[in-house]
Amino acid sequence: MQGWIEDIHARARTRLGSGHVASYIPALARQDPERLGIAVCTNAGELYAAGDAEIPFSIQSIAKVLLLTLALRTHGEGLWERVGLNPSGMPFNSLAQLEAERGKPRNPFINAGAIVVTDRLVSAFATPPKHLRDVARRLSGNDAILIDDGVLASEWQHRSRNAAAAYLMKAFGNLDNEVDEVLHTYFSCCALAMSCKDLAIALSFLAAGGQAQAMDERFVSPGLTRRINSIMSTCGLYDAAGDFAYRVGLPAKSGVGGGIVAVVPGRMTICAWSPALDESGNSVAAQYALELFAEEFDQMPPSG
Repeated sequence: MQGWIEDIHARARTRLGSGHVASYIPALARQDPERLGIAVCTNAGELYAAGDAEIPFSIQSIAKVLLLTLALRTHGEGLWERVGLNPSGMPFNSLAQLEAERGKPRNPFINAGAIVVTDRLVSAFATPPKHLRDVARRLSGNDAILIDDGVLASEWQHRSRNAAAAYLMKAFGNLDNEVDEVLHTYFSCCALAMSCKDLAIALSFLAAGGQAQAMDERFVSPGLTRRINSIMSTCGLYDAAGDFAYRVGLPAKSGVGGGIVAVVPGRMTICAWSPALDESGNSVAAQYALELFAEEFDQMPPSG
């Protein structure tokens, strides 16, 4: 397995030089586009990695998976009264659809949807960013995980479009808490800095029927795991989710920090990271690494 992952890493490096780092968040614009890391965590507890797999990066929208999981654990199916379950077919920060549908976002993985989910967590916890950070630490087994204050400050400074979405939803009665508090919590969660290894371990519960590997306990039920994976399949890569699903065929969630986490239910979790993005906001090299992985999965060598 280790040799196979290293081979995928070497082949995926051929896509470096394509795409551009996210520039609308100045702190992300400073990322090195030549970075590429891959990590795989199997349900048997084996961890394989190649390249820059131990370098922390801003997880950005990958945090939406953790936000959604915590909100469903806390509020259950009532969450879906506030946010939908369908692909948007539009950019992740679009306002047009939100206005037309009276402040109810299409799904929890576009920005407006994640802001609604965050609002529910602000209602439930005294310090939601600290709570999410601590959950990420426990799920990954890494107590050094932090919120990147530089990224947080950069996102807060350039919050206008997300603030517009939040105030629009507030006007339609779909936010209970103050907009600034909800947005600061949302940006804090997106500013978590984690490595490919951290994320592969932390989200391993999605491959293991809810069993959290580092915590040695069931984090969520198998049914909830299946439903989260389903939303990742249909909505996880912004408006390119359908294309990715056709090419790779695995539940996945990307972030504009360059990371993508994919799940092989019942088997393993994979995280690939490279900062240069395509026009949809998804990492070029990380997508290619996962495509190579999926193409060869049936011939995957035995563990060890």
